[in-house]
Amino acid sequence: MQYRYIGKSGLRVSPICLGTMTFGTQTAEKSEAFKIMDKAYERGVNFFDTAELYPVPPEAKLIGVTEKIVGEWMQTKPRDSIILATKVAGAANGWFVPPVRHGLTAIDRFHIEKAVEASLKRLKTDYIDLYQMHWPDTIVPIEESLAAFDHLVKSGKVRYIGTSNDTTYGTTKALETSKYKNYARFESIQNNFSLLNRRFLDELSTVCKKEQISLLPYSPLAGGVLSGKYNQNKNTSGRFNDYLKSSNARQRAMAARFMNDKTLASTQKYLTIAAKAELHPVTMATAWSKQFDFVASTIIGATTADQLDVTLDAMDLTLDKEILQACDKVHEETLYPMG
Repeated sequence: MQYRYIGKSGLRVSPICLGTMTFGTQTAEKSEAFKIMDKAYERGVNFFDTAELYPVPPEAKLIGVTEKIVGEWMQTKPRDSIILATKVAGAANGWFVPPVRHGLTAIDRFHIEKAVEASLKRLKTDYIDLYQMHWPDTIVPIEESLAAFDHLVKSGKVRYIGTSNDTTYGTTKALETSKYKNYARFESIQNNFSLLNRRFLDELSTVCKKEQISLLPYSPLAGGVLSGKYNQNKNTSGRFNDYLKSSNARQRAMAARFMNDKTLASTQKYLTIAAKAELHPVTMATAWSKQFDFVASTIIGATTADQLDVTLDAMDLTLDKEILQACDKVHEETLYPMG
């Protein structure tokens, strides 16, 4: 196992991280979630990511359920063998109003402290290894947010902090503020990154490399699209088909972004590359996302333990130059299929 460090921190993690956003739903109830986490742990995964808002899609009645499941499971393992990451819900003034704390969330000291105390209780632990801002706050000054995060680090409740769904400007502004104020800095950024969404390479990758911040890519399979299941049957069961029928405009827009004519056409070409290389498309897509020097660990997900096998096969896999060049050619033929 080739462990990697997150940013400039002491967090030494497996190249694959298990995401838990489905745990607590009907498709991944507690018993199956335990099987998924056990299997990942037995295969060498030591990094687990959750959030106060999980499971998804967020509902007020389900807030915190995923953290409770993860917390119960962690009681069966030595605590210091696990690198645990969770998140405080982003600001209600952003792209989404989270159904927590009455929809009044902000990245200020009050909400950060309320969130971390609740997460610690649900996770049945006295510290969190990596505490992340789920998405930025465009109203509260970053100085105030970082002061609150810094307080958590100094108190010992949090070891390191990170950001998520952030921009180049936001990440850079936070870094410079931390330097000027001598606050704990963001050691990681968790953003969407896959063969179908290479936007991170435009600018943010340069910030990560120059400032030694680690990307923790989520959705390396583009929400399951890169598995090829929608190419085989566009009406197959999957969250994007559910989202397309949703009354929620945000969910319908998300589904259209991930599953459209361009993404399906590019996916078909990636499926051909994987078949020629005798690789499962899930294995290839996961391996691609973790093969950059600014990536510490790629976040995967599953609703059944059996789904993990082909994903975890990417743990120690390095794609050769010919495969990478073939993938790059697909991207050049259809730039940014997700928009």
